[in-house]
Amino acid sequence: MNIEVNDLTKTFEEFKLDHISIQIAKGKIVGLIGENGAGKTTLIKCIIDAMHFDSGEVLLFDKPYSADLKEDVGVVFDHSFMNETFTIQDINIIMKNIYKNWDSNRFFKYIKEFKIPLKKEIKKLSTGMKKKVEIATALSHHPKLLILDEPTSGLDPIIRSEILDMFEDYVSNGENSILLSTHITSDLEHIADDVIFISKGKVIFDRPLQDIKNDYVMLELTFEEFDQFPKQDIIRKKKNRLDYQILIHKKSMKKNYEKYQKKFTTLDDIMLLYIKGEEV
Repeated sequence: MNIEVNDLTKTFEEFKLDHISIQIAKGKIVGLIGENGAGKTTLIKCIIDAMHFDSGEVLLFDKPYSADLKEDVGVVFDHSFMNETFTIQDINIIMKNIYKNWDSNRFFKYIKEFKIPLKKEIKKLSTGMKKKVEIATALSHHPKLLILDEPTSGLDPIIRSEILDMFEDYVSNGENSILLSTHITSDLEHIADDVIFISKGKVIFDRPLQDIKNDYVMLELTFEEFDQFPKQDIIRKKKNRLDYQILIHKKSMKKNYEKYQKKFTTLDDIMLLYIKGEEV
């Protein structure tokens, strides 16, 4: 496993990351989803040893985190870590002194592909260009694992598509893997192998994306239809002004529920019903 988290707990005054256990295998892109404050960034910081945790275990490549492992891990956070006065040339010089495996040729290849000016200060680049520089930097020391916190936030669809293509290419060797935390769940529906959903510090599910797509159905019911619907088949319900939205298992559709209005079910729908909805 490239990442293995066992029974991890981190307690704050008003929040607890509660006995989290996840695994990320080689060659996989794993999406991490959840509401703001669910614990996604806290979990990532614990994984990369940027935050101490109370109990549990984190293994990267079957070993506890150590300074030596930084060579094998590339990290991109939502907020840039780079000095705004740096140029691309500056970044290359600095990274050569930090990473033994720094590959200047690879770095400048990405920079050329992204059409990023070499001598312009980071602060003068667009949001999309800044994010591309961060991702190019993370990839250019040949890590085996990428950990990304909102890497495509605020980017337009074309730039997001280019970056997602990079991620798929990165894992194509079957050895590298990605943990990708994002609010843009539509991105995950294009590239993720597995999805981890956490809410209020707990894992709600950790499953292959295809299984999630094959398992859940959302129905929209009138109030009268909801009253008549067998409640034992409802996973979650959400009452709106004019109707109910309910989440059921697809296998329940065998019970002649085709007459109800079925909605194309996305990760956003599932997450919303778990967070905003209720058990019956």
